[in-house]
Amino acid sequence: MDWSAMMSATWETIWMTLLSMVAVVVFGIILGLILYETRSKSGWGFKVINWVVGLLVNIFRSIPYIILIILLLPVSKTLVGTIIGPKAALPSLIVSAAPFYARMVESYFREVDSGVIEAVESMGATTWGVITKVLLPESKPALIAGATVTTISLIGYTAMAGAIGAGGLGNLVYQEGFQAYNNTVTLVGTVIICLFVFVVQFVGDRFVKWTDKRTL
Repeated sequence: MDWSAMMSATWETIWMTLLSMVAVVVFGIILGLILYETRSKSGWGFKVINWVVGLLVNIFRSIPYIILIILLLPVSKTLVGTIIGPKAALPSLIVSAAPFYARMVESYFREVDSGVIEAVESMGATTWGVITKVLLPESKPALIAGATVTTISLIGYTAMAGAIGAGGLGNLVYQEGFQAYNNTVTLVGTVIICLFVFVVQFVGDRFVKWTDKRTL
């Protein structure tokens, strides 16, 4: 067992997941807001925007991740200058998870009490005011819970990306474990990934509890 290689692969998995998750949350909330705000607006312009964004979200949610990696290889080459290594996995990780999170964000916004929104609007709040004062604060626990689920999915995606040279624990387990018939590497890599998932779930649950007004 090469522990230095294992620790290096673990760090690669952690930073790939964290960086991609930050981008996923940002893009997911933006896309979710667009879907939510345009779904009930009158006018053909809003309907076109809703249809186009919804179509793109559904398409990228439907493509299996291992296929999406291959489809986005030219994009990775253009953006980061390579198609192998942890950096090359970031575009596919973001594109695969952001639409998934966007649909969750849209559903969370729909669950916000319409009476509260109407009350704020009656006091002269703008659309931006409704978003910042009502939608985001009221749905914060759900947004965190959704981000937790998405992060755990991203951990699995990083393992799949590693199988085709994206680095991280997936790459190490595949090359040094599976191909080299080294069951110790496979077992240790699996245990580390499981621990990573447990930590993410624990931290996410704590944040949900702290932000949920119903538990205060």
